[in-house]
Amino acid sequence: MTRVAIFLLWLTHFLPLPLLVPLGRGLGLLIYALVGERRRVALTNLRLCFPEWDERARARLARRHFQAFGRSFVEHGILWWSSKARVQRLVRIEGLENWRAVADRPVIWFAPHFIGLDMGGVRLASEYRAVSVYSRQKDPVFDALLYQGRTRFVMPELFSRQQGIRPVVRAMRQRLPFYYLPDMDFGSRDSIFVPFFGVPAATITGLARIARLAGAAVVPAVTRQLSGSAGYVLEFYPAWTDFPTDDVDADVRRMNEFIEQRVREMPEQYLWLHKRFKTRPPGEERFY
Repeated sequence: MTRVAIFLLWLTHFLPLPLLVPLGRGLGLLIYALVGERRRVALTNLRLCFPEWDERARARLARRHFQAFGRSFVEHGILWWSSKARVQRLVRIEGLENWRAVADRPVIWFAPHFIGLDMGGVRLASEYRAVSVYSRQKDPVFDALLYQGRTRFVMPELFSRQQGIRPVVRAMRQRLPFYYLPDMDFGSRDSIFVPFFGVPAATITGLARIARLAGAAVVPAVTRQLSGSAGYVLEFYPAWTDFPTDDVDADVRRMNEFIEQRVREMPEQYLWLHKRFKTRPPGEERFY
């Protein structure tokens, strides 16, 4: 089944973007209708994060999210099999000056989980060498595909999550930026509970911890899906000042607050399919 799905995705890279966009949005609506578990996860997340909205408004946003997600999924065919020139046309980069202003020191590209995350990552890898951390997939065929997609242009330094952070810090000290995705629920280990849209969320402290270990600047890198067939834009924000501090809780709150601000700008594009509030404080009822 995996091979069939990959073959169908491979076929999509022959299609022009104006055809891929409605195809992907239609696929997203089909997933919304048929995959009840993920629909319920998305609606639960939206209920927790936007309690002031009524159910119809949250359902409308959920459908828009699935459409955006479906579109990004089929456009992975471009990322994984199209030419470098087409990938670079698909994703525009803005704010490079914000990274270059601190490129004489270790840098963390802080990339929250918006649906254009892979678009931004592969676009950067088409031009710049960096370091990243990956989790092995259970399906070996899909695992190989992801690896090929991440390494097809400029070979990055790739480390598995099980290797820990020391090899990443060593690579960063060699001036390789670290494309870092620290905003998922990885369980209670190395996490603290800080608010995300007012709800206590298990959040890893890695952004502040790694910035301190490597003496790194944090440069947010957020990828936005554009309307129509305009593709994507990856925006580098100015490097954070006064980060990290001696207050880990405040540092993690700052990270979540930054993500919240971006979510409010494009709420349909955050990864609501992820069980962001899966890990609960002791004694609290589970949401999913």
